[in-house]
Amino acid sequence: MWSVIHKMGSPPWFYRFAGVFLRWCLPLALAGLLVGALWGLFIAPPDFRQGNSYRIIFIHVPAAVVALAGYYLMAFAGLVSLVWKIKMADTAMRAVAPVGGALTFIALATGAIWGKPTWGAWWVWDARVTSMLILLFLYLGVIALFEAYENKAVAARACAVLALVGTVNIPIIYKSVDWWYSLHQPASIKFTGESAIDSSMLYPLLLNIGAFYLTFACVVVLNMRAALMNIHRQSAWLTQELTHP
Repeated sequence: MWSVIHKMGSPPWFYRFAGVFLRWCLPLALAGLLVGALWGLFIAPPDFRQGNSYRIIFIHVPAAVVALAGYYLMAFAGLVSLVWKIKMADTAMRAVAPVGGALTFIALATGAIWGKPTWGAWWVWDARVTSMLILLFLYLGVIALFEAYENKAVAARACAVLALVGTVNIPIIYKSVDWWYSLHQPASIKFTGESAIDSSMLYPLLLNIGAFYLTFACVVVLNMRAALMNIHRQSAWLTQELTHP
């Protein structure tokens, strides 16, 4: 595992890897998003209680799931940056933060739209909703810290510390509906028991979650590739890659 991390810490190696990854995964991600959206929004049956209003689940849940996973990835990159001083980890943190922040915002916005007909309000200070809002602030905090320091090495250390400290919020998001009284419904997808959602709705939801993961990975890799092109624009290896792709 550590050999892979050190290999990915090489800018020329990652640049070449990114090109191959995007060539194969970007079309898959776009196809998954298209098929998942059509399946969930138009083919899956209406819910017997919520009617068609539940269909926002096919955007809300994937966005929330991937936003949480993205934070773990950013925190792991922060750990690698602090312990092994690998600069590509700093690039990864900076690439993940805006994508994770956007997904968190989408999760909050779609949750508000879903909450209006089901809870009767656009916003409630529910435990899960509030902890997701904190997650958005953590992502924004990492973005702001990177911009606040002219010394990017200092900025990277500050961001890494914030990302690691913020990981305590992720278990709270996961378990908030079990630990406190919550208007938010419990998880519909369960891996240790029977899922509380019919297969006609579960399969398009799983497809959308997979498509969101792939899209997240593609956008992060694109961000990192663009950052490498900016940082190493005078490097001989990048000139060679651009001249002989």
